[in-house]
Parts: sequence; C-alpha cells; structure tokens
Amino acid sequence: MVKAIRVHELGGPQVLKWEDVEIGEPKEGEVRVRNKAIGLNFIDVYFRKGVYKTPSLPFTPGVEGVGVVTAVGDGVTDMQVGDVVAYTCRPLGSYAEEHILPAAQLVPLPPSIDPILGASIMSKGMTTRFLLQSCFKVEPGHTILVHAAAGGVGSLLCQWANILGATVIGTVSNKVKATQAKEDGCHHVIIYTEEDFVARVNEITSGNGVEVVYDSVGKDTFEGSLACLKLRGYMVSFGQSSGTPDPVPLSSLATKSLFMTRPNLMHYNVTRDELLEAAGEVCAKVVSGVLKVRVNHTYPLSEAAKAHEDLENRKTTGSVVLLP
Repeated sequence: MVKAIRVHELGGPQVLKWEDVEIGEPKEGEVRVRNKAIGLNFIDVYFRKGVYKTPSLPFTPGVEGVGVVTAVGDGVTDMQVGDVVAYTCRPLGSYAEEHILPAAQLVPLPPSIDPILGASIMSKGMTTRFLLQSCFKVEPGHTILVHAAAGGVGSLLCQWANILGATVIGTVSNKVKATQAKEDGCHHVIIYTEEDFVARVNEITSGNGVEVVYDSVGKDTFEGSLACLKLRGYMVSFGQSSGTPDPVPLSSLATKSLFMTRPNLMHYNVTRDELLEAAGEVCAKVVSGVLKVRVNHTYPLSEAAKAHEDLENRKTTGSVVLLP
C-alpha cells in the first residue's frame, strides 16, 4: 500500500482525499516509479472539476513527475531499477507516492537537474517548446501577447520568445507578477486589473496588433485576445483557467482572416523519438541556464487541496511542485 490523492466525486479542492491505495506490479512494457517530486498543472484542476473527462471514479490525478524506478515489467530493456526518470503523460496518477507508467512515456533526467526542477519543466517546458516552434513559429521581429505571463508556462514563454528575438507583451494581475514578467523577458507588461489590455496592446503596436496570442486564461480574455491580433494573426488557446470560452462563429474570424487552434501536448509528442527530442531540448536549455525555471511554491502531496486552492485563486507564480 502507498499513499495517494484520490478523487471520489468531481468538485472543488476539497474532493482531493489523502488515502491508502494498492498499485500492484508493473505489467509488460511498464515500470513502477517512486515519485520524488510531482508537477502541479491546471489540467489537474480541469480533471478534478470534470471539464476534462476521466475514465472512471475514483481516480488519482496528476500527469507530471520525477521519480526513481523501483520495478520493471517484462519487455523493458532501456530502464532499470534505480534510474531517475521524468514524465508528463496519461494515464493519470502522479499524485501518489508510487505510480505505474508505460516505459515509453518516461525520459531519463540529467543528473544536473534536481527532481523538483525536473517536475516543473516536463509539461510546462515541452508545452512552451511546441507553442513557440510548432503551433506558430515565432521569429525575430514578431510581436506576441502572452496571458498569465507570470505563471509556469507564461514565465517560460516570455523567456524563450525573448531569446527568439520577439517583442513580448505579457498580462498579469498585480505589480509583483509584473516585476517577475519583466525579469523573464517581457518588454511590455500589462496589469489587466488596472487597464484594458486590448487598448494597451493597440497602443503598443501602433494599431497593428500582434502576430500571435498565447491564451491559457480562456473565458475572461478570449474575445479580447482575438481583438489584439493583426491581419492573418494566430490565436493559440491552450488553457481555460477562467472557464471555457463562449462559442465563436467562424464568420467572426473572417474579419481579419484569423487562424485559431486549441493544441494538446500529446499530439506534438506522438512518437518516442519526438518525446526524447522535445525533452532533450528543454533539459539542455535549463542546464545551460538559457531558461530560468521558477519553482516558487512547494507543498506536501498530502496538502494538494491547498495547492489547488492557491493556484485557482491566483496566489501562485511560476511553477508549483508537490512533494510526497
């Protein structure tokens, strides 16, 4: 038996229960991992609330973590007991002291990266990579808008886009977050609680708009994000922390010939080679110091409910990690 967070009914943070669970032994192609650090992501909130569907109740949430291999199933040849590995994948279940995972979804964590740091970059780092390189290829001279610029993904987006030579506009909710966003490479920071971000973006771009908007907020910012785009601009909606956006008629995109996408990390790391390439590039940027990962909050895994509450109430910045 191991301890894990279990969800027996959908709802608020209070549905996250700390319980004993039986995990068994890994089957063919699987490994058992003793988690050392677990990444908290907004997708965990979506599953807890039922915005994203789970196969059944009860379930253990969580898609990201770093741990030590404690057992390997038949057919696993490239991992052994004692290896330190990182992952961001489904099936769900990382909110546990130990977890069984498909070996093909695991990547070796470089010794120079601490497990806590590793648990904060797998999902967020690889998401940042495909957003900037695949959904829309950010290049020198582009102007981009990043919502939630002080969040886990937002922080990395600002840094990486700045390295690529883009002009970065970021929105945040307060002055403390504004300071962090500036440190992370935001050239223009908009405190959306104090000013209209659409009007400010229009002013910054001299009425031209931005090439791309990276919007993880959803309902509260969606229409404004579309208004900030230039002709043939790209709307990349990759989250909905404020709720699901209202439906958008296709005809509304025709006013500026806009493009819109709702991407999923799993669809950009389909093969083992794609996963290893993405994880390798993110880890290399962290090891070299090109990317500064902000792990600003850690919580005991048993207090996951408190971590969810703080995340949803926008009390956190950077990455949040749960410790078993």
